[in-house]
Amino acid sequence: MKKEKDFSPISGYMMLVVVIVLAVISLMLMSWHSPVAILTIGLMVIMMPGFFFLNPNSSVVLVLFGEYSGTVKTNGFHWANPLFSRKPLSLRARNFDSDKIKVNDKVGNPIQIGVILVWQVRDTFKATFEVDNYESFVKLQSDSAVRRLAGQYAYDNFDVEQEVTLRSGHDEVNHALEENLRNRLDIAGIHVVEARIGSLSYAPEIAGAMLRRQQAAAVVSARFKIVEGAVSMVQMALDQLSKQGIIELDEERKAAMVSNLMVVLCSDKDVNPVVNTGTLNH
Repeated sequence: MKKEKDFSPISGYMMLVVVIVLAVISLMLMSWHSPVAILTIGLMVIMMPGFFFLNPNSSVVLVLFGEYSGTVKTNGFHWANPLFSRKPLSLRARNFDSDKIKVNDKVGNPIQIGVILVWQVRDTFKATFEVDNYESFVKLQSDSAVRRLAGQYAYDNFDVEQEVTLRSGHDEVNHALEENLRNRLDIAGIHVVEARIGSLSYAPEIAGAMLRRQQAAAVVSARFKIVEGAVSMVQMALDQLSKQGIIELDEERKAAMVSNLMVVLCSDKDVNPVVNTGTLNH
């Protein structure tokens, strides 16, 4: 299997001097009516298409009669065999922001997901000869990688918080996406600089139901924290009353006090106090 190889062209400035010299010689020969002028003019015309220049982070793949000759990556003014066919390739980093595609996540929920990919051509031979169109190849393989990623993770998990999901496991999910894309695009000589999920949402047909489920889960979680804190506060109050000997409470009075404190602490509305002017039993 062939690989990319560097090609060192001749300096374009040196060959430009040669062409100018040939032009001067041709004018002199024409003034002398010499038939040799036809040869020098023909040679000069043949040499002219060999000039080309490269901007920074650009390259040119050279092919001679179907045979790969090499790749020029040095920027500047160059000259090469005029019979070479030249295909320019940009080596600059590019962004690809994919459209949202509708797929099913690990648990079967329909979601919409898109990817942002930063990539660049690393191997010009593979990009030119291993695939038909490397730009289309990047787009198709990106969509395929996103579909595979969605099948590996759930969008969200309301039951097991430790499980990595598309919504919560940003670093791990994006790393898995990058590795998948690197393996897929290596055949085309493409280097993946960065890949991450650009857009993520439930499909419209279930978005409303999932929003209500998320809200319910949030309410349950908040209630759990409130109750947990209220129990700790009631325990602390009973311990302080007992330790400081402020009042002696039997089991019945403790139960009544716990009930009242739990109502006050766990209620989502303001509690109206009732002032007891009698004894604790009335």
